Amino acid sequence: MPVTRKSLLSGGLAVTLLAASGYLTVQLRDRDRQPSAGSSAPLITSTGPAPAGTAAPAEYRYERLAGPDRTVVRDARGGVVATLTDSARTAVLAGSSRTFAEPGTTTATVVTDSWVRLMPQPWKPGAEQEGWFRTWFQQSLGSTADDVLAVATQYVADAPAEKDAKGVRFKGDASFGPLNPNGSAGNDLRLEQTDFFDYLGVPYTFADKVAKQPDKTRYGAFDCSGFVRMVYGYRSGYPLLSKDVAGPGLPRTANGLARVGPGVPVIPLTTAAGSDTTVRPASIDPLQPGDLVFFEIDARTGARLDHTGIYLGLDTDGHPRYISSREEADGPTFGDKGGTSRLDDNGMYAKGLRNAKRL
Repeated sequence: MPVTRKSLLSGGLAVTLLAASGYLTVQLRDRDRQPSAGSSAPLITSTGPAPAGTAAPAEYRYERLAGPDRTVVRDARGGVVATLTDSARTAVLAGSSRTFAEPGTTTATVVTDSWVRLMPQPWKPGAEQEGWFRTWFQQSLGSTADDVLAVATQYVADAPAEKDAKGVRFKGDASFGPLNPNGSAGNDLRLEQTDFFDYLGVPYTFADKVAKQPDKTRYGAFDCSGFVRMVYGYRSGYPLLSKDVAGPGLPRTANGLARVGPGVPVIPLTTAAGSDTTVRPASIDPLQPGDLVFFEIDARTGARLDHTGIYLGLDTDGHPRYISSREEADGPTFGDKGGTSRLDDNGMYAKGLRNAKRL
C-alpha cells in the first residue's frame, strides 16, 4: 500500500546542511576529547603511522581508556579522531560538522562532527598494527559517504526517496506500519511486526538461511526494530537474523536485540533487588552516537523490552537525544510528538530506558 503521510508531522521536517560535505548529524559527547586525569587516565599509550593519503598529522597516538574498555586515537595536537570500543565494530570518527533539525516536532537541533561507521571486524587492543584496520582507517577517516547517522535520518518525514539500480526504493520517508483496524489514536493506532524488507518490498534471505517474503500491505514501513535492522543491517552491512536467537547477526525484535543480540553492553540491563523488574539506569554517561538504546514502555508486554532506537548525541540544548520508529509519529523521528526523544527527562521514553549496546 502507499506510504501514509504523517499527519502528526504536517509541519514537515527541514534538514539544514551547515557543511557542504554532510547531509545530517549529531553531537558526540566530549568526554574523550581531552586527555583526562584520575581514573580515566590512559591505561596504555602507543603510536602508529597515519593512513597514507589523509590530511591528518604524520602520526596518531593510540590511548587505552576504561568504562567501557576502548582505544581513543589522537592526532599530534591531542584531539580525538576516533573512538574504538573493544569487541565492537562501531567506530566514531571525527569529521566535518553536520546538523539535524526536525522543526515540525522539536525546536532542538543536533550538531556534531562525529561520524559513526562499522569496521569490518570487532576492535581489539593492538589492532592498529593490523593491515585490515590500516586500510579501513585510511578509507574512512574524513570520508563524507553516508554513515550510520545519515542513514538513520533518511527515513524521517519528507525525506527524499531514492532507488537502487534494480529500482528498489531503499531510502525515503517511512511509515511505522499500516493502520490497525481495531486501533485508535494513542491505542495501537498502527500495526507492529513490520520489518525492513517490508519497506523495500523485496524478498530477503537472512544469515540463518531463512528466506522471507514482504507483506505488500506494509510496503514503505518498518517498526522500531525493523528500523534498526534497516540502518545497521541492510544499509550498513551488519548480518541479520530472521528471529530472536543468539547468533552471528541482529535478532528480529527489540527484546531480542537487547537480550540475546550482539554488542557491548555499555549500559547493562539491571533489575530491582529481589525482583525481575528492570529499572532505569542511574547514568547514561557511557553513551556515544550510534549506540542502540532499549526501552520498556508498554505494561502489557511484561518484562519484555518493547522499543529500541539509535542514540544521536546531545542536542543544542544539551539534552541526549535518540531516533526511533514510533507509532505516534508514524515512522522514524527524533522529535517530541507523542513523547520526547530525550533520555534525561521524565517523559515516557526516558523513564522507560533500560539498557544500551554498542554493536
